[in-house]
Amino acid sequence: MRTWQVERRQRTRHLIELGGLVVKAGIVELANDDRATIYGALLWIAAKLQSCEGGHARNLWAGKGKEAFDAERHEDQKSQRM
Repeated sequence: MRTWQVERRQRTRHLIELGGLVVKAGIVELANDDRATIYGALLWIAAKLQSCEGGHARNLWAGKGKEAFDAERHEDQKSQRM
């Protein structure tokens, strides 16, 4: 396979994973699948990260995300044992 094909597949997979996070967080349903609302929220996040409060926001959001991933992993392991 050519290098550009591998890179394109990697990029596609990355974009699909990011889209999956938007769905997993419930944003699609909460925004009634309104792309303008979702894009506006993402722009707000980007602006927040670029502000003087960006480091604090990043740490806060990373902590919440890690907690959610850990809770999900724990639930998956729990359901596999049953």
